[in-house]
Amino acid sequence: MSISLKHLHRAYGSLHAVHDISLDIPSNTVYGIIGRSGAGKSTLVRLVSLLERPDSGEIYYQDKRVDNLAKDDLIAQRRRIGMIFQNFNLFSSRNAAQNIAYPLEITGLAPEAVTRRVDELLDLVGLTGRGKAPISTLSGGQKQRVAIARALANDPDILFCDEATSALDPQTTRSILTLIGDLQKSMHLSVVMITHQMEVVRDACEYVAVLENGSVVEEGKVVDVFAKPSCATTKDFLANLAPLVEQEEAKKQDMIRWSAEGGRYTLRFRGEKTGEPVLSRIQKTYDVEFNIRAGGVQHVGTEDVGTLICDIIGEPDEVDKAVAAMQLSGILVEEEGLNA
Repeated sequence: MSISLKHLHRAYGSLHAVHDISLDIPSNTVYGIIGRSGAGKSTLVRLVSLLERPDSGEIYYQDKRVDNLAKDDLIAQRRRIGMIFQNFNLFSSRNAAQNIAYPLEITGLAPEAVTRRVDELLDLVGLTGRGKAPISTLSGGQKQRVAIARALANDPDILFCDEATSALDPQTTRSILTLIGDLQKSMHLSVVMITHQMEVVRDACEYVAVLENGSVVEEGKVVDVFAKPSCATTKDFLANLAPLVEQEEAKKQDMIRWSAEGGRYTLRFRGEKTGEPVLSRIQKTYDVEFNIRAGGVQHVGTEDVGTLICDIIGEPDEVDKAVAAMQLSGILVEEEGLNA
């Protein structure tokens, strides 16, 4: 199910938490919304998931406007939405199966049908045979799997993940992101993932919107944003990426800096360019030298995006020619102080 936001605004007194946000979220995909603390992410997800009404603007699920629904219609629409949270929000007084059963019970489903559905969901999230386990005995990853199963109980069209992996260690985060991705494909879900971790966007999302001060400052396909970020907030996120992968893979993907000084230029390579000797060719053609300060490759979707932080040494006109040649060859060149 696609989601369309048109000029959403939400204020709390003088605080404009969401200001004139318009987004089109495609159906059957994983869409990331990222921003620092206070950027407006939590308010936006409350609006889009119909937990709050906007002060102005419109929200559409497919072609149906949903922000102005009457009470009964709003309750019915909310039942078509699944939501998982950072802190799991599970009932400690109920075991795993009883937590998953809760949304089914309040819809009045027959007990036998509830039991069958709960067993299906436990299998789906990899917790077969753990239904009777008290919540206190489960690990963080297992608790989040219970929360995911509960969110899927009523077979929703949309799944919202509000910082769903922030409380988990990197290895568990990776397994949860893999699970969500598998469920999205098998159930044809629209997944909206709210996060402050660009690693989550890299590893799980196809599209991303970057929030700052309640507004969208950048949006698009994740691979495009990684290869050619346009705003300072996105560049800052990319500069502080950490790996969310196994140790051997992390060595390939982590950004490694071997010089704390310098690095006036940031070069971004995409796809096949990450494996080509482009800088060697440039150095042979122009009277310049490259002093590499940091580098790394991120695997984004089906593509590799490489980053090099370097100084380019030479006469100004030769440096300008080298930069122009790199840009013509498809490398994005950002110069410190000019692209912030």
